[in-house]
Amino acid sequence: MIQKKVCMVGVFGTGKTSLVQRFVHSMFSERYLSTVGVKIDRKPIQIDGTDLTLVLWDLAGRDGHEDITTSYLRGSHAVLYVADGTRRETCDQLPELRALVREAAGEVPELLALNKSDLKDRWALAAGDEQALARAFDLVKTSAKSGDGIEETFRRIGRATLATKEAKS
Repeated sequence: MIQKKVCMVGVFGTGKTSLVQRFVHSMFSERYLSTVGVKIDRKPIQIDGTDLTLVLWDLAGRDGHEDITTSYLRGSHAVLYVADGTRRETCDQLPELRALVREAAGEVPELLALNKSDLKDRWALAAGDEQALARAFDLVKTSAKSGDGIEETFRRIGRATLATKEAKS
């Protein structure tokens, strides 16, 4: 079986852990638990007839005082950025995060999960903001709470890792 390391990167509180929990365990909890360091989960899936295990590295969220630990990014086959659509500042930090990730991991497939899409009444992004993000990133709107976009997100990132398997295996 092929295994691919996928790092989850974003500002604290964007829902990285909730996305992983929804995908791997089909669970969602309203309780917020901050990730310390890194939490690793595995999920076997099948993409176009290929058995693949996604090894999901849920990295501690970046905050104003502390950056992500770039050593965790080494050897990544893909990066899943997570931003919170109800907090515009989580999107504003994406270019800086991307530069940091690319310095540590190189050019790997990347996808942006624009999370908390179920909170439409609190959505902080205008249509133009979303279009700009979609021009800069391959983007999927997700909701860890409702499950919307979760399967699509991880299947797309899995497919992207397989497309580059010759170069990075």
